[in-house]
Amino acid sequence: MNNDKETVLRQIRDRYQNGLSPRACADSGAWRLNPDDEDDLRSQFAVDRDRILYSGAYRRYHGKTQVFSFTNLIDEEMTNRNLHIAYVSQISRTIGKNLGLNTELIEAIALGHDLGHAPFGHDGENALSKCCRDHGIGMFHHNIESLHIVDCISRKGRGLNLTFQVRDGIISHDGEVHNTVLSPDTTKTETDIQEYITRRKAGENVTWMPATLEGCVVRITDTIAYIGQDIEDAIRYNILSRDELPRQVTDHLGNTNSQIIDTLIKSVIINSFDQDWIAFDAETSQHLLELKKFNYRRIYTDENVKKSNAIIYRTMGILFDKYLEDIRTNNAESRIFKHFLNHKHPSYRDRFQPAEQVRDFIATMTDRYYNEEIKDYLLPWKW
Repeated sequence: MNNDKETVLRQIRDRYQNGLSPRACADSGAWRLNPDDEDDLRSQFAVDRDRILYSGAYRRYHGKTQVFSFTNLIDEEMTNRNLHIAYVSQISRTIGKNLGLNTELIEAIALGHDLGHAPFGHDGENALSKCCRDHGIGMFHHNIESLHIVDCISRKGRGLNLTFQVRDGIISHDGEVHNTVLSPDTTKTETDIQEYITRRKAGENVTWMPATLEGCVVRITDTIAYIGQDIEDAIRYNILSRDELPRQVTDHLGNTNSQIIDTLIKSVIINSFDQDWIAFDAETSQHLLELKKFNYRRIYTDENVKKSNAIIYRTMGILFDKYLEDIRTNNAESRIFKHFLNHKHPSYRDRFQPAEQVRDFIATMTDRYYNEEIKDYLLPWKW
């Protein structure tokens, strides 16, 4: 006897939704700026997840630096952006599942949260931000660019038309800010997002929380995923040794990535269970903050890392000015036309000024593509 298609699909959807905590963001609460066709099998958040997963921006993750610029060109076991995204997705789904939250929403946010990272990670972000300020289009922030990519660059400039909850989770992640407790701002609107973008581009510091508990999970997981892994990469890169880690911190958190992740995940689950927030316990949070400070002092500002930064800063301005001139002179042979603008819907080119188009082109580059562009421009001889 054949099952009725509609009945089976409805039962599958209901079974998933009925297993969620009352505090979870249900699929019925999802909404989009533009109406979209419903999928008869996937939830709206699952549709968003798949749109991100199959986007060109997602495929470029594997070619982008996480922390150590240029090392992936010679050591492919060093963490890249793609691995970081996989770690954030896996850890956040583990936390979300144990808290009864919507893991499809969590996964969509996790997969999309770093799409806007420039080549060479935060070093590239800082260099590109300087160029953006110099050309009057405001500061560059990768979380804002991530939202810009899914809204205005993907699908040839037409955007992915994601739900508000996923878009909010993407722009609301911030692994640099330390929070013991994350309480969602459930009153947020699209107007709030646009005001946040304006203020951040102007250089303001804005207190900003995700609109959902799922968004809070991804935000807190961003730190969990990178803090110990950066230490493992630094040890591999011979920047520090394991016995140099602060003993008081490692006695509580552990001294390997797996131990640190295990400690932090359990802290979040225990302190967030059946609560209206996502949180660490105070002691774990304090040790995590000390470990962040240690990483900044011993890893992110290491002399070897600074040498890479100098190269990035010198070349970023060169590329930015080159592409601006190419647009001004309508240089059809430039790759900003051949690989970017020629593939965009006219609405994209009409909506954004040349400096913004250059920003977007550079932000979408992988490390290797950026390197090739610099070599082609500075060493243009054809052999």
